[in-house]
Amino acid sequence: MTGTLYGIGAGPGDPDLITLKSLKVLQSVPVLAYPAPDDGDSLVRAIVDPHLSGQQEEVVIRIPMVVDRFPAQDVYDKAVADIGAHLQAGRDVAFVCEGDPFFYGSFMFLFGRMAEQYPVEVIPGVSSLTAAAAVLGAPLAARNDILTVIPAPLDDASLSRRLADADAAVIIKVGRHFARVRAVLNDLGLDHCARYVERATMSQQKVLPLSDVDDTNVPYFSIILVHKRGAAWQ
Repeated sequence: MTGTLYGIGAGPGDPDLITLKSLKVLQSVPVLAYPAPDDGDSLVRAIVDPHLSGQQEEVVIRIPMVVDRFPAQDVYDKAVADIGAHLQAGRDVAFVCEGDPFFYGSFMFLFGRMAEQYPVEVIPGVSSLTAAAAVLGAPLAARNDILTVIPAPLDDASLSRRLADADAAVIIKVGRHFARVRAVLNDLGLDHCARYVERATMSQQKVLPLSDVDDTNVPYFSIILVHKRGAAWQ
């Protein structure tokens, strides 16, 4: 009998925001798998560290964080082999990723390769969107608002068009694209109803007005919330 692969959302950064179901799985499985950069420590491993016994075998999936190589197909192919060996031996594996596994989560690339061959269970996590909204005290949407999620790497014309059409928007993956995004918001007259947060719920969390953000030092884990009424309840 093969083991089960669990895709676990570890949440946005605060270890206490992991779900009870995820916690139970993390503390019961014999094998833990997680993504990490080519060089350096894994952020998601650090998030779940307080909950681990230290007795589990760990599978580190080194993923190159280079745009033109992402997702790194060969890396995920190797991960399938490594994780599959444990599953074939009857060992359950928990793969943890930041936020939610199916909301831009790295787990989806394993799911697409493994779900037809092995038992797979996905456990949702607190997403960066809801975490940012809570930190900022800015509800995402209300009533019949249409909420649009916009990746910052889109070109300026696409950013402008989607923001113009949205009642409310969440701009994700801001990072090095911040200056362009801020310029688009200014051009649309939306800068006054935009809110910025970086590393929401983490110890290095920052909340700043757009005008105060140093556009040379914006991390990947940064988000801008926009609501055209200023606040969803208005």
